[in-house]
Formats: sequence, C-alpha cells, structure tokens
Amino acid sequence: MLAETLTFHCTFVDKVTLPPYKGSTLRGAFGHALKKVSCALRKRNCERCILAASCCYPLVFESEKLDRNTAGYKVRLSSKPHPYVLEPPLDEQREYTAGDSFSFTLHLFGPALRYRPQIFYAVTLMGEIGLGKKHLGRFTLNKITAEDILLYDEATKTLSLEDAAWQLTLKPEIEGCSMLRVDFLTPFRIKRDNRFQRKISFGTLARAAMRRVSSLENAYGEGEPEVDYRRLAALSDEIDIIEDETRWQEVTRYSNRQKRTMKMGGVQGAMVFSGELSPFLPFLRYCEIVHLGKQTAFGLGLIQVSQL
Repeated sequence: MLAETLTFHCTFVDKVTLPPYKGSTLRGAFGHALKKVSCALRKRNCERCILAASCCYPLVFESEKLDRNTAGYKVRLSSKPHPYVLEPPLDEQREYTAGDSFSFTLHLFGPALRYRPQIFYAVTLMGEIGLGKKHLGRFTLNKITAEDILLYDEATKTLSLEDAAWQLTLKPEIEGCSMLRVDFLTPFRIKRDNRFQRKISFGTLARAAMRRVSSLENAYGEGEPEVDYRRLAALSDEIDIIEDETRWQEVTRYSNRQKRTMKMGGVQGAMVFSGELSPFLPFLRYCEIVHLGKQTAFGLGLIQVSQL
C-alpha cells in the first residue's frame, strides 16, 4: 500500500484551552476545513452530490459503504477504512498562549495521496478558523515535512510537490523473536463478543492487527495478503503475558452531528509478551503506522513495538 507521512509544524497566535487528548479536536477541525476547501456545490449530503466521485472530502473523510458480498473482501466490513490516520501531540498540555508551537501528523494511504494540495490548504484554513471551543485557537502553519523532505515553508512561501510516498508492506518475519513489548501510546479501543475489552490478550491484539492489515490492503493495496489467518489466530492464543501495565483511559469528544458528548476510551500503557512471536511481528510493525482498533482517524490505537 502506498503511504506518506506528513508532519504539520504550527504556532498558535491566540491563547486557547484544549482538551488533554487533542485527536478529536484536530480531526473535527480538519474535516470542517477540508469540506470548505473541497466542496464546489456546498452540498450537505455527499451521497447526493454528482461530484462526489472526484471530490477529496468524501474520499478522505467519509467512509465509503460496501456491499458485504463485494468480491475481494474476505473481511466482513460495512465500509472501507479511512485512507488516513491522524496522530495528535501526545502530551497532555491544555493551556497554550500566543507563540506556543505544536505539531501533528497525518499518514495518508492510497488514493488520498493525490489530494495533497487540498489537504495542505485545509490545514492552513484550520489555523485561520481556529481550534477549541468558539474557535479561539487560531494558529499559523509554519512548515510541512515528510521525514527529511521540506514540502512547505511559510517563511519563503515555498511549496514543493516532491513525491515523498513510500510502500507500506508486511516485512519478512524476523526469526527468533521470543519476547516483545507493546506500548499503547493512545487508547486502544477494541470489542470482543460485542463488549469493549479492558484487559487485552495477545490473541485479541493479533487478530485486530491482522484485520487492520487485511482491510487496508484490500481497500488501497494489492489485495488480500497470502496469510493463513486461522493458523496464526490459533498460535496467538498460546502467547503468554509477562507484564501488564495497562489501564483504561477514558477520552470524550463532542459530536456536532449527534449533538452530544461521546465516550471513546480504551486501553493505554504497556504489555510484555513471551512465546513464538516471529509470525506476528510484521503485522504489528505495519500497525505502528496505521494504528489499531476503533477510531484510528481520531488518533486512537497508536502502538510502539520493541523486541526484548
């Protein structure tokens, strides 16, 4: 799957108070600005718009509905995964004053890469509109980088459309991986038996990773990976938990669509696993970029994997 990692470096021009977890705030502002940038007909309902098939906003921000019998989709999904993941600042700073800097990252996947100019401008517009309650937190976009490549520099008004995309694939197995630490840097939100899990087994984690890889590769990559999922699922249940330092971290957001506050908490912290972990490492490495579980578009499910 083709991917690109963009980091937006910004400076506040206003004093503002933001929530400790800023993923929902940034995602809401991004969606609002992206629709302003993209929508030529000012339609409220993208499904009824004749330009929807060629428009940035529904592709990036709305989930395309799927026929569950669609050829090529072995995972039973009701819609395609979003072709992006947002990573907010991981600190819990709430109070910002004029001159304070912050940055956030967008990982773009597949067809979302062709809309880079609209996305760049949408973030500029986010700054003009502002973040937080009553949009008081205006900011300037100083620069955009993709790893070591400078794509935009506000100081010189220079915009580069240099190709910074790279291929995200399942890397070959590394033999001899018998101990692994997984850090859940943002809440990992997953259901099993229709209930959100407050304690995570390795089997739950591995199945979530395999589903995530499968759904993204089916939607935006080269199709279903050639993997014996049933065998891996059985092997994952044999992995032992050595340490569990996770806790349930509650996160709330306000939904403008539903006009109410919603909870989207999940498991956060670190776990150490022991066993034959080599077959699962490629999936977990892949998910370090694409995140895991529910609400990845808000930045949830960010993991970091370390061999011990």
